[in-house]
Amino acid sequence: MQQEQRDQPERPGGPSQYLTVAAEGVHETEISRSRFLCALAPAATEAEAQEFIARIRKQHPAANHNCSAYVIGVDAGIQKASDDGEPGGTAGVPMLQMLLRRDVRYAVAVVTRYFGGVKLGAGGLIRAYGGAVGEALDALGTVTRRRFRLVSITVGHERAGRLENDLRATGREVREVRYGAEVTIELGLPEADIDAFGTWLADATSGTARLTAGGEAFGTV
Repeated sequence: MQQEQRDQPERPGGPSQYLTVAAEGVHETEISRSRFLCALAPAATEAEAQEFIARIRKQHPAANHNCSAYVIGVDAGIQKASDDGEPGGTAGVPMLQMLLRRDVRYAVAVVTRYFGGVKLGAGGLIRAYGGAVGEALDALGTVTRRRFRLVSITVGHERAGRLENDLRATGREVREVRYGAEVTIELGLPEADIDAFGTWLADATSGTARLTAGGEAFGTV
């Protein structure tokens, strides 16, 4: 059984940060002789989440169930859960609810079950599948990603090298450096820091650098 929910698109000025899975990994638990292997991974798009699910299914063709859930979007705009043969609402939905309860976004979970001969009942299944995801999140860890404004600095070659070093030394997130007639340095800044950064940049380059604000992106805190 699959359940899917799609909310409205993300709103401008929406959540400024979110949690996601630190890295792909697997955590195993055993309940009443059944093995529950929870595979977690970050997923930037719904297609990535579906590809991960298909890969885990391929790795466990003999498993009784490969149940899954994923949340895509800062506002959890795309949500999907699959019970994969377990009684309706006892596997994928509690997995999805655990991701949402823990404020995890852009992430996919697959819980592979190898049946151990003891039936758990609906309540036991709900606790087992939701708990498997919760334990995996604790074991594998999460990271916070924060909203940044992309900004571009255009500066002459004679100042570019020192400026780039100063930016990195002060912990700025330098994303790209492009060389042409002038040098363009792209970095990410918290929205609230842009004015203060502009003042710092003017002092650091004697007013010779140009600062242009662009779109938004998310980066790891």
